[in-house]
Amino acid sequence: MELFSFWSWLALGTLLLILEVFGAGGYLLWIGMAAAAVGVLTFVIPDLPWELQVLLFAVFSILTALYWWRRQHSVVRASDQPNLNLRGQELIGKVFVVSEAIVDGRGKIKVADGVWMARGPDTASGSRVRVVGQQGAILLVERAD
Repeated sequence: MELFSFWSWLALGTLLLILEVFGAGGYLLWIGMAAAAVGVLTFVIPDLPWELQVLLFAVFSILTALYWWRRQHSVVRASDQPNLNLRGQELIGKVFVVSEAIVDGRGKIKVADGVWMARGPDTASGSRVRVVGQQGAILLVERAD
């Protein structure tokens, strides 16, 4: 039995695709596809020298890896929820109740089931304020008269 038969290439391709399932992040997928492509070529052209098979595998691996890399880096990932996981940004424009009076520009406001630090004009506890911005974990507010 020949060392570089089409079965060997297909087995290598299958093994790499199986390993990809366990989390290689896309790398082994394309190398496995290259091995499968060489396997198909070896089936179609059975007298392909082993040196050419290895060279084709290397070339196909590089080309498919470059294709994958270019595809990953060219995709613009526009989100329909650009503020996802940016809770403070999601709160801008919303009105909340002051839970701890804002004195000397600092206080706390009640947001859903939590309390956020707030910075803004002096405002009595129980008053309503509108979030106008965010600095780190501090919400910038103004009176919502």
